[in-house]
Amino acid sequence: MSVLPDELLPLELLPQTRRALLHRIAVGQAEGRTPSLVGAVMRGGRMAWSGARSMIEGHAPDANVQFRIGSITKTFTAVLVLRLRDEGLLDLADPLEQHLPGTAAGHATIRELLSHTAGLAAEPPGPWWERTPVPLRPEPADLLEEQPFRFPAGERFRYSNPGYALLGALVARLRGEPWGEVLRHEVLEPLGLIRTTLLPQAPHAGGFAVHPWADVMLPEPLTDTGEMAPAGQLWSTAADLCRWAAFLVGGDDKVLSAETLAEMRRPASAPEGDWTLCYGLGLQLKRHGGRLLAGHGGSIPGFVAGLWASESEDLAGVALANVTSGTSAGTIAADLVRIVAEHEPRFPTPWRPFTDADPRLLALTGPWYWGTTSLAVHLRAGGELELRELTTGSTPTRLRPEADGSWTCLSGYYAGEPLRVGHAADGSVTHLDLGGLILTRQPYDPAEAIAGGVDPTGWHAG
Repeated sequence: MSVLPDELLPLELLPQTRRALLHRIAVGQAEGRTPSLVGAVMRGGRMAWSGARSMIEGHAPDANVQFRIGSITKTFTAVLVLRLRDEGLLDLADPLEQHLPGTAAGHATIRELLSHTAGLAAEPPGPWWERTPVPLRPEPADLLEEQPFRFPAGERFRYSNPGYALLGALVARLRGEPWGEVLRHEVLEPLGLIRTTLLPQAPHAGGFAVHPWADVMLPEPLTDTGEMAPAGQLWSTAADLCRWAAFLVGGDDKVLSAETLAEMRRPASAPEGDWTLCYGLGLQLKRHGGRLLAGHGGSIPGFVAGLWASESEDLAGVALANVTSGTSAGTIAADLVRIVAEHEPRFPTPWRPFTDADPRLLALTGPWYWGTTSLAVHLRAGGELELRELTTGSTPTRLRPEADGSWTCLSGYYAGEPLRVGHAADGSVTHLDLGGLILTRQPYDPAEAIAGGVDPTGWHAG
C-alpha cells in the first residue's frame, strides 16, 4: 500500500482527532469559566480544524469572530523590526538612541528590546495601561520612567511591555507613518490577514471579567492603548492566526524569509538549566509534550490567547477566550498541537538517493577526530553537508558553502565557525580546520601537525 505525501493528505482531520480536540476546548471552557472559547489547528499551511464552546448553547463563536490577542501582537511588531534589519535600515546591535532619540532607554540595543533582555521595567508608568485612555501617554518618551532600567541591559531576561512599544515607535519613525498603517500594508494585507485589526470589527467577542470566587461576571472596557499598541493592541480570529502560524513556520518572501523566521525561533538569551520556556526574537519558545514549540501567549483585560507552532511538524494550535483570567489559553493551544501530533503523526519525507554526488564532497564525508573526540561529516541530497559530534549525540549542524571554498557552521556549539579543507600536494584531503581545531582521519594522527606533538611510541597499554 502506498503512502500519500503530506501535500496529498486530506485536509480534514480524522473523526477521533476532531472529537479529542473539541473535548479539550470543552474542558478548557468549563474549567476556565470563560464565556466562550474557540480553538483551531493549522496543518500543512492551512486551517485543518476549528471548534468552540460557549456559555450559551448554540451560540459558540466560529473561526471568523474576532478576539483581542494581547501580547501575540508582539510577534507582529518583531516581524516589522526584522524587515527593517533585512532591508539594511538598521542593525540589531544598534542602540535605540541611534534611530529613536529622546527616550530613557537609548543605550539598550534593538536586539535586547526584541529579546526582553534590555532590563527595562515590565510596565509603563501611571495607571493600568490596558484600561486607561490614550492621552496619558501621547509620545514614546512617556512610556518610561526617568530611570526605567531594573537590571543592566543585556544581563538577563526581563519581560517588558514598554520595550515593545518603543520598537513600534522605532518602526513608525523609520517608515514615516503610524505603526498600525505599516503593519497593515507590509504584513496583514500581503498575508491575507483581513480580519486582524487595531480596533474591533464585527463580528467580535465582548471581553469579560469573571469573579474569582463566584460564578458572575462583568464587562471589561475596550480601550485603545495608543503608543502601547505594538505591545498588545491587536484583534484577530482563529482563522487569521492559523495563517499567521503558517507564516511563522515557513516564512513568506513577500514579508520575511524562512531564514529570518528561523532566526527568530532561536533562543536569544541563554536558557537556564533544563528549560521549558525561553524567548527568541519576538517569539516565545516552549517545550511541551516532547516537542519544541514557537509562538506567544496573550493577555489583556477581557481576553486571553495562545498560539503555538511546531516547525518540524508544520502544525500549530490556536486558542482564544473572552475572559480576563482563569483560563490558560497557551496551554490549550499547545495541547491542540499535541493531540493532532499523537493522533495523526506526520509522515517523514521518503528517503531517496541522489546520483549527482560531487567527488570532492564525498572525500569530506565519514569520521573525523579532534584528539579523541569523534565527529562525522554527512553528505545530503542537493550537496548539503552536515557535521555531527558523535560522542554527544547532539543535533547535527548544517554547513553553508562559501565562495572561498570554506564552509560555515550554522547552528549548535560550532555555529559561525569556519570549516576549511586541508589538501596534500596531490590534491587529496588531509585534514579539516574547524575554527582552529584540526580534525584528522585517525585520533591524534601522527601524519598531521598536532598541537603539542604525538608520542612517537604511539598507542600502547600503559
